Amino acid sequence: MRFQIFDSVKLTEEIPLTDGGTAAIGTIGAIVEVFKNGEAYMVELFGDWVKYDAQENFVPATPEEPKSFVETIGVETVYCHQLQLYKPASETVGLQTHLQSILDELPEVKLAEVRDFAEFLREKEQQTSKRKIEDNSSNQQ
Repeated sequence: MRFQIFDSVKLTEEIPLTDGGTAAIGTIGAIVEVFKNGEAYMVELFGDWVKYDAQENFVPATPEEPKSFVETIGVETVYCHQLQLYKPASETVGLQTHLQSILDELPEVKLAEVRDFAEFLREKEQQTSKRKIEDNSSNQQ
């Protein structure tokens, strides 16, 4: 299976972390870079909910606590066979962010095609909106 940038994934096997330790099976992460058309992925791996204490150390927290966040335990190169899709990017990031990540990878000639199609859709939407306004105005008379 090929993953896309910003897909949420889950590890299917334990992997060593560059800074020491390991990420366990089931660790959740996010694809932040795709290498060689999906041969490998840079994955930001997440740990538990934490927050800073008065000494600026991480302490366990819950999602409801103010200023709590999910700790990043590593950013590692992971292979397809070590990953399972958790949530596709379309469910985890906004549509515009997802679209921008796709656009960033397209060559200029394809970007021009996307621009032309987007302009066509905008014009179509404007015509539809104009018709609705005209219909509403004629119904009120």
